[in-house]
Amino acid sequence: MKAKGVTPILNVSDMAASFAWFAKWGWGKLWDWGTPPTFGAVGSGEVEIFLCRGAQGGRGKGANTTTFQKDGDEAGDKGAWMSVWVDDVDEVHRQCVGAGLDVTFPPTDMPWKVREMHVRHPDGHVFRVSKGSRRRSRREDFTTESTEGTERRCDLRHG
Repeated sequence: MKAKGVTPILNVSDMAASFAWFAKWGWGKLWDWGTPPTFGAVGSGEVEIFLCRGAQGGRGKGANTTTFQKDGDEAGDKGAWMSVWVDDVDEVHRQCVGAGLDVTFPPTDMPWKVREMHVRHPDGHVFRVSKGSRRRSRREDFTTESTEGTERRCDLRHG
């Protein structure tokens, strides 16, 4: 098999509110299905995310107010976590703050050579908005060399 792409599906509680939330940080509504809509999609550039009202995955906003700032706070939400790669993390941060979105982690230069911030959807889905600090493949973004010279997966919480 050779995969041609992956489209995440997020369980949301309100389609119209979710379309509006995504629009606040630059995503556009691509389509919806049903009357009233129970399925649809948002897109940005070549990236697409499906939204499904009340099904196809978990959701739930935790009591945590931050992510990556206190031990265990990244485990509080029950929604999906996704990485979104952008050209300018700080500009996305300004846009999210200006729109009143729930930014749970400010733009930070991480030890794995990525600048990232987190923004949380009202249903508990967390988006890691990131940009690599140097040009490389996505595989390199998540891989480090061990002392033995063999490849290992990097713990992205602790570097």
